[in-house]
Amino acid sequence: MPSDEPLTAEHVLEFPGGYTRTTGPVIGRFLTELRAGRLVGVRTAEGRVLVPPLEYDPATGEPVTGEYVEVGPAGTVTACAWVPEPLDGHPLDRPFAWALIKLDGADTALVHAVDAGNPKAVAAGTRVWPVWRGERTGHITDISCFAPEVTKIVSPVRSAYTLRAGGALGVFLEGIGRGVFVGGRCGGCGKVYVPYRLSCPECGLRIAERTELPGTGTVTTFAINNLPDPRAPEVPFVSAYILLDGADVPMIALVGGVPAHEVRHGMRVRAVWVPEDERTPSMASVRWFAPTGEPDVELS
Repeated sequence: MPSDEPLTAEHVLEFPGGYTRTTGPVIGRFLTELRAGRLVGVRTAEGRVLVPPLEYDPATGEPVTGEYVEVGPAGTVTACAWVPEPLDGHPLDRPFAWALIKLDGADTALVHAVDAGNPKAVAAGTRVWPVWRGERTGHITDISCFAPEVTKIVSPVRSAYTLRAGGALGVFLEGIGRGVFVGGRCGGCGKVYVPYRLSCPECGLRIAERTELPGTGTVTTFAINNLPDPRAPEVPFVSAYILLDGADVPMIALVGGVPAHEVRHGMRVRAVWVPEDERTPSMASVRWFAPTGEPDVELS
């Protein structure tokens, strides 16, 4: 029966033994240099360097001079197109960019693949270097690809040191190990400072009186953090300035036991301690402060 569908038939053009062609002296020189791990161009009568080299100057049609010039090996991307899904036959099996690359010393650009890792890592102006194959045969694929110039490195950094607590800090941390907050009361202005300190920053007098403060207080200000922290109960978490009852200056601590978005100025909180047998003279003995459920305090 007649059909509206067109008649089709598949055809395959194939050279089982490979299609052989001569390169000529100019391209042959370029490929021979590639096999040796070098990049060369050819100079025109007007002094321009063509890469890849051609037998005739495309601008004038005149034969080139036969003077070969080593270029590169680095170059600059002049234009590029990102390939998110490589096809069979592409030079790389992962996302890459096709790019026009103007090698140092050349006046024209060649097309090659750039293994950039992501599309933001390659653009016009990106400096790239060739990645050579271990075994070369005299083919453009002797360069497996180009790669962006190294502009930064990531170095692991770790510094271990011992901190020796001074007299005032030692008193405060000894109290933390016992499950109490130790502050100091100034004999001049009467202000109570926590952590404990040896002198009053307002009066300049030496603080001799120690006082133990309860583990309850009020959130005066806070910040919501979205970066992981090994001390935090979860992410996001809250770090806050907490004014302990009886103190005149707030101290900084974590807030837990409540979603970050529910923390408020004036919220009443209580210290949550690690079990008594796990406490040490360290702020790690205070897990965080959690809401008490009391009405909020109106801050002046």
